[in-house]
Amino acid sequence: MRLAFLGTPEAAVDTLDALIDAGHEIVLVVTRPDRRRGRGSTLSASPVKEAALARGLTVTHRLADVAGSGAERGVVVAYGALIPEPLLLAVPMLNVHFSLLPRWRGAAPVQRAILEGDVETGVSIISLEATLDTGPVHLVRRVAINEQTASALTAELARIGARAVVEVLATPALLLHPTPQVGEATYAQKLTKETLHLAPANPATRAVRTVRVGGAFCFIDGTRLGVESAIESEAVVEQGAVEMVDGEVVLGTSRGSFTLGTVRPASSATMAAREWWRGHRAPRRSQWS
Repeated sequence: MRLAFLGTPEAAVDTLDALIDAGHEIVLVVTRPDRRRGRGSTLSASPVKEAALARGLTVTHRLADVAGSGAERGVVVAYGALIPEPLLLAVPMLNVHFSLLPRWRGAAPVQRAILEGDVETGVSIISLEATLDTGPVHLVRRVAINEQTASALTAELARIGARAVVEVLATPALLLHPTPQVGEATYAQKLTKETLHLAPANPATRAVRTVRVGGAFCFIDGTRLGVESAIESEAVVEQGAVEMVDGEVVLGTSRGSFTLGTVRPASSATMAAREWWRGHRAPRRSQWS
């Protein structure tokens, strides 16, 4: 089938590769514009653009180019923008969405599922509509979350989603007969800096989930500290306090406590929390916020 592919991050590359390997002709790849990453001024291409160019595919940043591409269908994976209805009428599109729709429509479904303690998530292959993640469902694949980080879970969902959309395209009964979404819709809003700020007022369970999302941080004795891994602790530590307990750095919350595993101080590399504690020259008991 002649396909247009729309996607941007690393998680979309698996589907692009799977479609090519399944024999589909990718007539056009649409991805978000090159952007500055880090502190430098150099523009960097998206992972999808890099993968597409390596495959010798035609790449554009203009969504409108799809209409004249000759594509029979489009496949969308984390493209990063809504597709206007006139284009969807001209070129129907499938979307690989990383949640069990209608739960977690929106921008951060994997992260929100982890934060809220969902037991499972999955991939939904839907027909794309102009409204956000509302289209009928062609195929669902379920995945247990367990204690996975957001990055590991996203990678697993990307692999599963790639296989699922290839299956839909190869199976007329799935492709031509999607079913409406059923259940209560929830929305996965984008994460903010405040979402990732660990706070003593929240339970330890919430703190550990936030760390699994990635980018979590707190302040210890007024100094910002990135937290890259953590587990719940049985140690009893007062809310807002930080103590060394049996060789581990433990933070107390409103309900329970948690142990820091690896941390990243400002302008430094990732290290074990106990090593950071020694270099921090903290008193036996500190405060965090």
